[in-house]
Amino acid sequence: MIGTALGGALLADRTVRAASLPPPGSQTSRTSAIHLDSNENPYGPSPRALAAMDRARGVAARYPDELEDRLTDALARLHGVRPENILLGCGSGEILRMADMAFLQAGRTVVAPVPTFEAVLNYAQVTQAEAVTVPLTADFRHDLPRMAAACDERTGLVYVCNPNNPTGTIVKGDELAAFLEAVPRSAVVMVDEAYFHFVEDRGYRSAVEWIGRHTNVLVVRTFSKIHGLAGMRLGYGLGHREKIEAMRPHKTWSNANAAVLEAALASLEEPSHVEGQRKKMNDTRRFLCAELEKDGRRYIPSHANFVMIDLGRDVAEPIEALRARQVFPGRRFAALPNWLRVSIGTREETAAFLDALREAAPAGKEQAA
Repeated sequence: MIGTALGGALLADRTVRAASLPPPGSQTSRTSAIHLDSNENPYGPSPRALAAMDRARGVAARYPDELEDRLTDALARLHGVRPENILLGCGSGEILRMADMAFLQAGRTVVAPVPTFEAVLNYAQVTQAEAVTVPLTADFRHDLPRMAAACDERTGLVYVCNPNNPTGTIVKGDELAAFLEAVPRSAVVMVDEAYFHFVEDRGYRSAVEWIGRHTNVLVVRTFSKIHGLAGMRLGYGLGHREKIEAMRPHKTWSNANAAVLEAALASLEEPSHVEGQRKKMNDTRRFLCAELEKDGRRYIPSHANFVMIDLGRDVAEPIEALRARQVFPGRRFAALPNWLRVSIGTREETAAFLDALREAAPAGKEQAA
C-alpha cells in the first residue's frame, strides 16, 4: 500500500529527471534544465574534496579498508564518541535501511510523521512491519505528543526527521528531550539530521548529545547535502554500541568507495567551507521567501535548503508546466497536494524558478482544492 504509491512517485520523478540529463558519453554533466527537485547542493564539493577525489585514483585498485577506519575515527572525534558508535553507509539511505532491518519485523510497528522522508516506511515493508503514521500539526511540525502516544510494546522504531523533509520545520531541543522521556526505551528513536547544517535557530539541538544518556537514540547524518557529495553516496549513523552492532550485519560489504572516503575526510578538515555553503544557500532561501511574500504567496518557514509553497490547488499540473519550461521542482506529496517543494539552487537558478512559477502558476489565480 504505502510502498506501492510512494515508490511509484519516486520512480516517476527519477524517470523524468533522467530524461533531462545528457546522453552517455556527453562532455556535459547537465543540460540547461534547472534541477531543484532533490535538495542537493548546487555548488558541489569543496575544492579540497575535489582534489582528494582526484588523488583517490592512486588507490582505486585496492579496497578502502584503511580509509574507512580513518573516516570512522575522524567522525568519532568530531562528535565526541568512540569509533564503535559510528557506522558508515552508502548514503544515509543505507543507514535507514539497516535500522529497519535490525529493529523491525512482522508484528512490530514503525511510528513516523506524515509527510516525511519516505525511505523508512518503504524499507519497513520488506520487514513486514506495520507503519503507524501521525499527521503533522497545523503549523506543519512533528506532533510529538501524538507520536509518543502511538508507541507501545510493539514499536521497534520511531522516526524523527529534523529538519523535516519536505516541510523544513524543526523539532527544538526541549521538545526532543521531553519526547525521548515519553517514548518506551524498547523502541529505537532514529533522528534523521540530513539537513542539520542549515539550521540557525538557537533552540535547535542535535540528538547526538542524547546518545550517552539514552541507549535507544540513533542519529543519521549525510555528506549528500551541505558537503555537496550526493552523487558519491556516503552517510553514517551514530548510536549506542549495542544498536550499532545490531545494524552492522545488514551493512553491505565494503559499502563506501575510496573517492568518497577521501572527499569526506577532506571536507571535515575544511569547516569554513561548510559555514560558507550554509550562508550562501540560506541567504538564497531568504531571497526566495522575500520574493514569495511580494507575490502574496504562502510558504512554510524552512530551516533547510528547500521551501514548500502553497499554490492553492493540486500541484500536479503546475509541476508539469514548470518542467515544460525546463525547471524541475520537487514532486507532488500526497499528504500536502497543494504544496510545491522547491530546492534552493544558486541565486540565478532560484530567480529563474520564480520567473517560471509566475508564468506557470500566477499568484492570485489559485483554484479551490
